[in-house]
Amino acid sequence: MNVIFSVVLFGLLRFTLGSEECEVCVSFLQRFQDAAGDKVYDVEKSEAELMKFCKTARGKDESFCYYIGASETSATRIITSVTKPLSYSKPVEKICKDLGKKDAQICELKYEKQIDWNEIDLKKLRVKELKKILMDWGEHCRGCVEKRDFIEKIDQIKGAHIEL
Repeated sequence: MNVIFSVVLFGLLRFTLGSEECEVCVSFLQRFQDAAGDKVYDVEKSEAELMKFCKTARGKDESFCYYIGASETSATRIITSVTKPLSYSKPVEKICKDLGKKDAQICELKYEKQIDWNEIDLKKLRVKELKKILMDWGEHCRGCVEKRDFIEKIDQIKGAHIEL
């Protein structure tokens, strides 16, 4: 009885842990699939569209594009391992699992934890973290020297970057 319970419990744990596997890959490919529409069913059009989609990618998404060869600076190119399966409607989870077998770094990519803007006190963050917030938004703080300068800049522009 304990053996059966352990096997079932292990299976459930593996299923829940597996859902977070390849987090960036799955999220990025789902967004790409939605944005590309019917173009994903033609491998050549899909490849061109993926290259275009990757040009606007930032952060972990940009790293993912680099790993699959959809970035101009990529050393390898396994982009057809993405576009071909998408063309015959293979689920993105399975595509990502296959990509993870080719390059383990693809499934190691994880998004950073999102900031809860209702709970955060910017005064308690380090300057490095404040700079990162601005960098993630694609903003610069020219003339910012002290911590309060960065906080003022974030307060000025946060309405354009987050939903309160």
